[in-house]
Amino acid sequence: MRKLFFSELTSCKETKLQSATHSWLPMDKGKLSKFTGHSSSSSSIECLMKMPEPPVLPHFKPADYVDILAQIHEELEYCPHDEKSCLYLLQFQVFRGLGEAKLSRRSLQAAWEKASTIHEKLIFGAWLKYEKRGEEPISDLLGSCGKCSQEFKLLDFVSQISAESHGIGFDDESDEFQGSPVVHFRIRDDMIACDRRKLAALSTPLYAMLNGGFKESHLEVIDMSRNGISPIGMRAISKFSLSGRLPYLSAEAILEMLDFANKFCCKGLKDACEQKLASFVSSRQDAIDFMECAIELGCSILAASCLQVLLNELPECLNDEQVVRIFSSANKQQRSTMAGNASFSLYCLLGEVSMSISAISDVTVSFLEKLVDSASDSRQKQLSLHQLACVRLLRKDHAEAERLFNAAFTAGHVYSVVGLARLASLRSNKHYSLNLLDSVMSSRWPLGWMYQERALYLDGDSKLENLNKATELDPTLTYPYMFRAASLMKRQSVEAALMEINRILGFKLVLECLELRFCCYLALEDYRAALCDVQAILTLAPDYRMIGGRVAAKQLRTLVMENVEQWTTADCWMQLYDRWSSVDDIGSLSVIYQMLESDAAKGVLYFRQSLLLLRLNCPEAAMRSLQLAREHAASQHERLVYEGWILYDTGHCEEGLQKAEASIAIQRSFEAFFLKAYALADSSLEPSTSATVVSLLEDALRCPSDRLRKGQALNNLGSVYVDCGNLDLAAECYINALKIGHTRAHQGLARVHFLRNNRTGAFEEMTKLIEKARSNASAYEKRSEYCDRDLTKADLQMVTKLDPLRVYPYRYRAAVLMDNHKEKDAISELTKAIAFKADLNLLHLRAAFHEHVGDISGALRDCRAALSVDPNHQEMLELHHRVNSQEP
Repeated sequence: MRKLFFSELTSCKETKLQSATHSWLPMDKGKLSKFTGHSSSSSSIECLMKMPEPPVLPHFKPADYVDILAQIHEELEYCPHDEKSCLYLLQFQVFRGLGEAKLSRRSLQAAWEKASTIHEKLIFGAWLKYEKRGEEPISDLLGSCGKCSQEFKLLDFVSQISAESHGIGFDDESDEFQGSPVVHFRIRDDMIACDRRKLAALSTPLYAMLNGGFKESHLEVIDMSRNGISPIGMRAISKFSLSGRLPYLSAEAILEMLDFANKFCCKGLKDACEQKLASFVSSRQDAIDFMECAIELGCSILAASCLQVLLNELPECLNDEQVVRIFSSANKQQRSTMAGNASFSLYCLLGEVSMSISAISDVTVSFLEKLVDSASDSRQKQLSLHQLACVRLLRKDHAEAERLFNAAFTAGHVYSVVGLARLASLRSNKHYSLNLLDSVMSSRWPLGWMYQERALYLDGDSKLENLNKATELDPTLTYPYMFRAASLMKRQSVEAALMEINRILGFKLVLECLELRFCCYLALEDYRAALCDVQAILTLAPDYRMIGGRVAAKQLRTLVMENVEQWTTADCWMQLYDRWSSVDDIGSLSVIYQMLESDAAKGVLYFRQSLLLLRLNCPEAAMRSLQLAREHAASQHERLVYEGWILYDTGHCEEGLQKAEASIAIQRSFEAFFLKAYALADSSLEPSTSATVVSLLEDALRCPSDRLRKGQALNNLGSVYVDCGNLDLAAECYINALKIGHTRAHQGLARVHFLRNNRTGAFEEMTKLIEKARSNASAYEKRSEYCDRDLTKADLQMVTKLDPLRVYPYRYRAAVLMDNHKEKDAISELTKAIAFKADLNLLHLRAAFHEHVGDISGALRDCRAALSVDPNHQEMLELHHRVNSQEP
């Protein structure tokens, strides 16, 4: 743990603060001194220049993810049902490596749904629960609507296992028994009478003992005193032999019977004992105690019950040494008892959870070693070897890390070359690092991360050239922007550094980039802008630490606050209106953070915060804000609205509608009507729905609210009118929205102009939006629809510059190239974007282009990859069917 600076901020003296910040925030009578033009500047910039290298990511990152996704999809079409979960797990790992959180979650859900064994069901159920930690309130809300979230429920093992497993398989009435029909078992001073035939039917060994060549077959009394069974246990066994059911007994007695069943191979009795013991497992300690017994006796049902209880307590249970010992010491046979054929899935989960706790711990190493042992095919080996190699690298176990990276690379995981290159560099052999990367890049289409990695071993212009190429191939890579910005700051070109870091912040909200921009603003003495960024950071990560983890962001905020003029509540509202109207989402976030410190209605503010976070593509933070809004709601009807949005945003539209209606029943409010209109418009395609949505939005507008929300309602109402063909009413709505500062209404009004055959008016309307909006990539994209071809091309080039993740410009350019019979260039344009973004529309269009030029195998590959992204896309399914029928 890094040293905590300003541990007692309020009691620290100025001199102590100045020393602690290492001249990042030099103090002068409680104020920040000039950042530039002082000796502190160079040391600050030098500190900034010591940027860490981009991490070697412990993910499955195939060089051609499209090919792997296509393979997985094809295998899912033809494989047996019991192999599907493993394939969905692999698909999950591919999407995780691409940073596609929603797609990876969906793949994990599919793995759970397609589980063919109890072990798979409980492992993937526990994994989903772990992934959704913090979402338990959603399960409670669903319960209040009469709907259950199944993956959060524990499996009922007793009811899921057929009672037929208790069957008695050796009771043949035609068999002649040599001895008395009743046999007595002596256990010390007790005699237990049993039906010889029924007892013999429990297993082949008992049959041989009681009716075979053993002397016991002729005895009427058999001494069982040395077989570890008590009189109570033997009587219960006798009753079981007659009825096939166990009487109610203590766990100790059932354990005796289980041991007896194991010794004499009584499968039905063993299964019954396991199921009965499984019902006793209700706590972590129960699971620990019974798991040891289950492993020793090879009791898979009991082990599964224990495993479920332990996994249900992730990640907390990994702080228990007894739990860790169970998982880390299990050999192959014991892993099979615990997890059946799902051992790889189990240790995949345990490894991920342990890495999130501490990537360098002995526990993580132990789990990942078990993962490597459990890998059964090439792709599983690539993932497991690479993950363990990453951990060994972090632990500075360089020799073992190199062996593992090399094994993963040899198995086909090209990305593992990054680990090999880093290790060569650590040995001061950068030339070898470059040779490794050059060898990989010469054998295939190079990717952005390859150039980024190559840049680490170069200097000067060569380094910058490689980083620029990395950005060109993959604009989502963060390190190149940060390095270029830091280099510009080192040369005292702070304005240029600011422009560089703004390039990525325009489309990707990265905390480290916000931190770097915070430093740029300090260098420019723009403390208000610096405060904005640090407050945005704290909104996204309340415990974030800055300057290499040495200083809490909250403490830096406190220092910066002393150097800006304080805003009143009225000032904050005015600033929020201005920033919201100018589509400055980060600025709006910052203002709301500041307002939450006042006595303002927190529920409303947290709700606004969640809307901004959704626009910034931060769904987890948005959900956290929605839950805070629910907690701070000022009334029951307000709370129901926030509950409705929580349900709607997690895909439970009908339940969200129920909450809106319940809120309206208590009190008519803007937000309740707005929620109901929004959810209804999304859930129904019926023509009659439009009239209902219009009525609901009109009801909302008649209720009290501020102009930010009323502007949104007017904008939505205008959209409904456009869809209904009522352009006059739509234009009126958009104009009224613009009058109260809802800038995005320009886009709706432009659409009205266009539908009235006024392309010039539409173009001018979108130009106004571009001029007003801080984030305007979408405005350029929309304006491109109202231009001639040359202006369209220029606007879409601007879109790609501002936000390279928007896919429409690539599709448009590719379509133009295809129209001009430049098929190869068209496919190349799409390939460029597909390399860093797994998008259905890009894959769909490239598949159609491949089909057009006669490349059926390429078309089929893209179809399968696209259906991995969206398995239910109708047009994609039709194209896949058509292309598949053409394959030779």
